[in-house]
Amino acid sequence: MFTQELIIFILAVLFGILLYWRESKNNYVFRLVNRITHSKEQQMKITDKKGFLFMQPFLIRLIYMTILILVSYLISEFLTPIRILNIKFFATIIVGTMLGTYFASVIIFANNKVENSHDIIEETIEKGKEMFKDLTETNKKEETKTAKPKDPIKEPKKSARERLKDKGYL
Repeated sequence: MFTQELIIFILAVLFGILLYWRESKNNYVFRLVNRITHSKEQQMKITDKKGFLFMQPFLIRLIYMTILILVSYLISEFLTPIRILNIKFFATIIVGTMLGTYFASVIIFANNKVENSHDIIEETIEKGKEMFKDLTETNKKEETKTAKPKDPIKEPKKSARERLKDKGYL
C-alpha cells in the first residue's frame, strides 16, 4: 500500500508542477471563469496574470485544488464501475499537488531572477560603454577648444617698460 501512495504522491507533485507552469504561461480558464462570475466593471484585465494557482495565497490554492480533485474524483466515480480513490489517496493527491505548485513557483521565480540579473548585467555594461564613449568625446572636444592655434608669424613680446612707453606714461 505504501508503494501505491508514493507513486500517487510523485505523480501528484508532477501534476502540480504542470498545472502551475501551464497557468503561469496562460491564465485563459481563470479569466473565462472571471468573466462569467463578475460584472464588466469588476472583471480582471487581460494583463493581469493571476490564476487559480498562479499568484494566489496558500488557502485559495488549497480550496481550488480540493475542488478540482473532488470534481475529478466524482466524475471518475460515476463514469467507471471501479472504485479508484479512497480517502488516503485523496489526501495524498491534494498534498502532492500543492507541493508541486510550490516547487514550480520556486523554479519559475529562480528562472525569472536569473534572466533579470542577466539583463541587468548587460544593461550595466552598455551604460558603462556609453559613459566611457561620452567621456572620451568630451575630452577630445575640450582638447580642441583649449589648444591654441599656431600663428605662423609670431610677434616678439614687448617688455612692460616698452608698453608703458607706447602708451605715453614714460
